[in-house]
Amino acid sequence: MRTKDLLLAPLHIAALASGAKSFCDNPILGSPWLNGKGLHRQRIKLAENMSDMRRRRLENLVSGQEAESFERDGFIVLENVLADDDFARLSNEVERNRFRATEMKQGNAVTRFIPLPPHLLKSYPALRDFTGGRVFRDRLRYVASTRGDPITYLHTVLTDPGKGKPDPQTAFHSDTFHATAKAWFFLRDVHEEDGPFVYVPGSHRLTPGRLAWEQAQSEHAASHPNRLHARGSFRATADEIRSMGFGEPRSLAVPANTLIVADTHGFHARGPSSRPSVRIGIYGSLRRSPFLPWTGLDPFCLPGIVGRKAVMHEWLDRKMANYKGKKPSLLDVGMLHPGDPAVR
Repeated sequence: MRTKDLLLAPLHIAALASGAKSFCDNPILGSPWLNGKGLHRQRIKLAENMSDMRRRRLENLVSGQEAESFERDGFIVLENVLADDDFARLSNEVERNRFRATEMKQGNAVTRFIPLPPHLLKSYPALRDFTGGRVFRDRLRYVASTRGDPITYLHTVLTDPGKGKPDPQTAFHSDTFHATAKAWFFLRDVHEEDGPFVYVPGSHRLTPGRLAWEQAQSEHAASHPNRLHARGSFRATADEIRSMGFGEPRSLAVPANTLIVADTHGFHARGPSSRPSVRIGIYGSLRRSPFLPWTGLDPFCLPGIVGRKAVMHEWLDRKMANYKGKKPSLLDVGMLHPGDPAVR
C-alpha cells in the first residue's frame, strides 16, 4: 500500500459507512481480498435493506398502484401529468426563454443543464410550481427512500448519431450500489428514433443472480479498464443481464407531459438515436447516504441552502477542475434557449 493510502486509511475506512462507491480511488472499497470475503456484497445487501425500511415510511407519497409498479419494475411512469392549460404555460416558460446553461459532451451526445435555484424560479411561476410540487418531489423521494432535497435542472439531450463516437450512456449500467432516484418530465414527445430511456424491469432488486454478479465484479473492479466501471458505476452486457435472470429491457418512448421516475441502481441506458434528436425536459435526481436510518434531517433542506444543489454542484465542479488543472466537465455556454443547437 502506498504511503498516501496509509495516511488516508482512516478516511477510506470511514467511507464504508457512506455512499462512496469508487473501487479504484479507495483501496479499502476496491480491495480484491476484502471483496472476496464479501465486503461489497454485505454493503449492497445492507443498503437495500435500509432503503426498503425507509421507503415503507414514505408509502403515503405515492398511490398503491405506483408503489406496486415500482416494486415490480423499478420505475414509475405517469402520463398526462398536467392539465392541458397548465402544461402549455410550463412549456412556454421553458421553450421561449433564454437561460444560463452548461453543457457536457459524451460521444455523439451533448447534455445541457440549466440550474433552477430559487432566485431564478421567482420569474417562472409554472416552472416553480412544478419543480416544487408534490407530483415531482414525492415520487423522487419515494423512489430514493428519503425526504431529501433533490437536485433539479432544465435538461436537454442533443444527439447526432452521425457525429463522433457512440454515446457511453447507451451502455447498460447501474449508477451506484444503492437506491438512487432520477426523474424526467418530458416537454416534447420522445419517439423510439430519439433514443428514449431504457430500463431492465426488476433489476433494482438484489436477486441471487444480481448478487453473484456484483460479487464477481467487486473482486476485479479496481483494475477494470472502463473508468466508469472502476469508479462504481458497473457496466453490464445484455448477456450478463440475462444471466442474472432479468427479462428484456423496456424502452420508454413517451408523449410530452409524461413523468418517469426510476431507481437507477437498476440497469438502464439511453436508447441509441437513429436520427438527430433533441429531448427537452425537467430533470431531478436524489441520492443520500444509503445507510441512514432516518428519512429526513437533510442539511440541504436548511434555509439558504434548499434549492441550490445544482449551483453548488457546478461551483464544486469548477473548483475541482482548477485544482487538477483540467477543464470542468460542465462547460459554461452562456445564455441559450433550452432547444438551441449544441455549443460543444
